[in-house]
Amino acid sequence: MQTVQTDLIILGGGIAGLWLLNRVRQAGYDALLLECDNLGGGQSIRSQGIIHGGTKYALNGVLTQASNTIANMPQRWRDCLNGSGELDLTATKVLSDAHYMWSKGSLGSKMTTFFASKALKGRVDSIAEQDRPRVFKNKGFRGSLYKLNELVLDTPSLIHTLAKPHQDRIFLNSKDNTRINTDNQGQIQSIELTDRKISIQAQRYILTAGEGTQALLDRWKINEPQMQRRPLHMVVVRHGADLPTFAHCISTGSKPVVTITTHPAGENEQAWYLGGDLAETGVNRSPEQQIAEAKKTLQQLLPWIELPNARWASFRIERAEPKQSSLTRPDSAFAQAVHNGIIAWPTKLALSPDLADQILQQLKQQAVVPKYIADLQRLTDLPHPDIAQPVWESLF
Repeated sequence: MQTVQTDLIILGGGIAGLWLLNRVRQAGYDALLLECDNLGGGQSIRSQGIIHGGTKYALNGVLTQASNTIANMPQRWRDCLNGSGELDLTATKVLSDAHYMWSKGSLGSKMTTFFASKALKGRVDSIAEQDRPRVFKNKGFRGSLYKLNELVLDTPSLIHTLAKPHQDRIFLNSKDNTRINTDNQGQIQSIELTDRKISIQAQRYILTAGEGTQALLDRWKINEPQMQRRPLHMVVVRHGADLPTFAHCISTGSKPVVTITTHPAGENEQAWYLGGDLAETGVNRSPEQQIAEAKKTLQQLLPWIELPNARWASFRIERAEPKQSSLTRPDSAFAQAVHNGIIAWPTKLALSPDLADQILQQLKQQAVVPKYIADLQRLTDLPHPDIAQPVWESLF
């Protein structure tokens, strides 16, 4: 059994784990990332790619803790995308420089006043008719439209950008051939890759595996913190229209009726990806029922659109988060130290930078300083994971 020593082992190669790998390496730590499947193959690749600014959490006319926590994230991501931020994301493809919010009819005066208030200055802007996205320039559109300070990113491109600088430190490990060795006090002694006869030891072990974190907690025999799963039933329609649409439709409820993002899908095709309340309420519908509901919703909200050669599909995902009372949505990213490990969930794609901040702060508080330089020669035979395919490629 060969032993490799490093400062940090990150378990989980989604966007949160990859962002963290970049940040800790930047801070001088020696770190390795282990992924048991494709990079981003869990929640990350199924994300709509929206860098939220919290506006959708304020649809009841009140700025909640969740909307305030995430408010500065779009600017932080923009800085990275233009090369002036904490990470260099200049190679990442931006699908839309803004997200929009529309209502089928006129908004009530209370909400109109709220969106124009100082509290939302910089987050929500009114938009002139000539500057509307193509889908809302149709004469049939009679509702209200607002422009949000929220980016939409191409998720595969983002994963590639984050992984590329550290390819030599990202490894594919089989669940069946990975053992977490602990002592009687619950401290992790090593991560053992049994089929390769390699034992990797670290100062800290950081779990960023999303839904896979539960299995790792079980292997580690850790009962707290607990994980919750909140299900979604997403819909994808792949079509031949050149109609890029990035928008939430809002009504009288506190959640968007539907959230639409548009993604490139092969030559001369696009995929509309549908989330929002449609996905949340659709968990009890069959795939056929959910697709029928999606078609009905689009017909009611955007009756003038045509999507030639449309092919429809739906699939289910589980949002993995720290457990909350009544399974409510967490307000912020989460990181908790347990023994010589840190259990982490970003809770939202946009909060990945905040999660890295929390983990770096915990390392500082625990006086964990750079100490090792991993012998990468001992790991040269380990395979490297591929980047996961987007659902609009794998479903059709």
